[in-house]
Amino acid sequence: MEREGNDCVVGETTPLPAAPFDAEASILSSTLLLDHVGEVTLTFNSDALSWKLVEPLDNDVSACLGFKYDSNVATEIKLSDIYAVELNNHGLIHISNLPHATECLLLGHDLKMYRFTVHGYVRSKNQPSQWILAEYTFGHKDLQTCQMWVNQLNVSLKHEVGRPRNLLVFVHPRSGKGNGCSTWEAVAPIFSRAKVETKVIVTERAGQAFDVMSSITSTELNSYDGVVAVGGDGFFNEILNGFLSPRLKAPYPPTPSNETSAQYEEQFPLISGPNESGATILNWNSEDKAAEFPVPNEWFRFGIIPAGSTDAIVMCTTGARDPITSALQIVFGKRVHLDIAQVVRWKRTPRSEVEPNVRYAASFSGYGFYGDVITESEKYRWMGPTRYDYAGTMVFLRHRSYEAEIAYLDVESDETNLTSKRNREGNLLRALRSSHLSERCICRINCQVCKEKPNHASFGVCSPTPSLYSEARWVRAKGRFLSVGAAVISCRNEKAPDGLVADAHLSDGFLHLILIRDCSHASYLWHLTQLTRRGASPLNFKFVEHHKTPAFTFTSSGKESVWNVDGEIFEAHQLSAQVFRGLVCLFASGPEV
Repeated sequence: MEREGNDCVVGETTPLPAAPFDAEASILSSTLLLDHVGEVTLTFNSDALSWKLVEPLDNDVSACLGFKYDSNVATEIKLSDIYAVELNNHGLIHISNLPHATECLLLGHDLKMYRFTVHGYVRSKNQPSQWILAEYTFGHKDLQTCQMWVNQLNVSLKHEVGRPRNLLVFVHPRSGKGNGCSTWEAVAPIFSRAKVETKVIVTERAGQAFDVMSSITSTELNSYDGVVAVGGDGFFNEILNGFLSPRLKAPYPPTPSNETSAQYEEQFPLISGPNESGATILNWNSEDKAAEFPVPNEWFRFGIIPAGSTDAIVMCTTGARDPITSALQIVFGKRVHLDIAQVVRWKRTPRSEVEPNVRYAASFSGYGFYGDVITESEKYRWMGPTRYDYAGTMVFLRHRSYEAEIAYLDVESDETNLTSKRNREGNLLRALRSSHLSERCICRINCQVCKEKPNHASFGVCSPTPSLYSEARWVRAKGRFLSVGAAVISCRNEKAPDGLVADAHLSDGFLHLILIRDCSHASYLWHLTQLTRRGASPLNFKFVEHHKTPAFTFTSSGKESVWNVDGEIFEAHQLSAQVFRGLVCLFASGPEV
């Protein structure tokens, strides 16, 4: 290595071959300075960037001067883990692992040179699902050398499939603790570095994101690779409903009865008649411009950057409630399919006319305790996220139960009936089940259950589980219930580390129907306490029924009936729900562990 005056001169660059860049076969090698490390030989091949320390002195002199190389320093980053490469201004390169005297002796006082930075990530050692930003800055005396590295790495990055280039971003400024804007400002540089164009809309009123998504033209929607929500589960639900409501053509869901009503079909041509429980079933036949934008859509994805009160969807799809992790999984173009539940309210009150009203839920719909908590919490919005704890305590102390009838599809298969049979076979099987918690098939990254491709029915939409309907039968549950819950996913959050249903999957085509029958205060408290413990068994109680089903109907016996649909109030006396397997795609990879 040659040195002239105070200038640091590193070795020459050796590009192989000299022909035009070929991402499959090219190798590029240079001797550069790596910031905070020292002089390295940097090598690039088709799938990784690696570097090896160049010893500045022989071992005896190195030991004498006190040089010690940190073996924990990274020596490689895969191309698939790089999201941006930037050419920096002429500036300093720091060699922090050399003593100051050695630094001056070897490199002189002037460490300024041309630089470029490789932006990637590493996984947290304590939380593998959390991604941490990583930067590697390399320096060289020759600007053209740095520019060559930047150009060739960027050319190679363009070959990475599935990364978004244009996104529509909605920011909820008052979501959670009111930190929606600051959360977006913290992650926005990641998108700009990755050269992802973003159109940002900071919402100013409730329902604005719904209105934008429901009215956006197919032409404009086709210009985006996806939509990102900076907020909580409720805000994402608003965007999801705005997207699906005018575009999804849904088939007739299964019903407990084949009876139809000509009166209802005349009055509401988009629905079939009432079933035995009085609920009617919706059929979308929209002929509007939305047909130009097909649903489901493989290339169009949704992203969520957590800034809400619970952020359960992010916890289940990325494994970490971390804005940086979510932003990185978006720019890297990660993909998971997500089941979506279609919830149809047929009557608001017992005396209401049949007026179908459709909502879509990505995580959870709940009645009784859950509906009361969301209603009570609206009185205390000024408290922020703590309002849910306060409202939950107030509702628990009231201990109200409700008379209702639920009918659900009991699918005849070993897999889907395991939990239903457990509720019928008594405590012996409960104890056996709880002793084999480790055998649960937990949804993780590259989940084999979710990898199965969703079925597409002839109706033009993604069918819930059409092959199972002919083998299914309806089962009714009637009585007084403290709560009725339908979980699409596990609903993990910071207060419930395993979620409501630990072994729920992101895309298996099933809802988890949880019926909590009337019981004592102490019993219900024990059930709720189990939800807060990792590895516990909150569903193994006599008063708890857990049914894995693709669809169910609900009829209340009371005058008022309030549901909580993904954190939003939904008044419904009569209601039906069905799940569409893998209906939408998310920018996420699934939990690591």
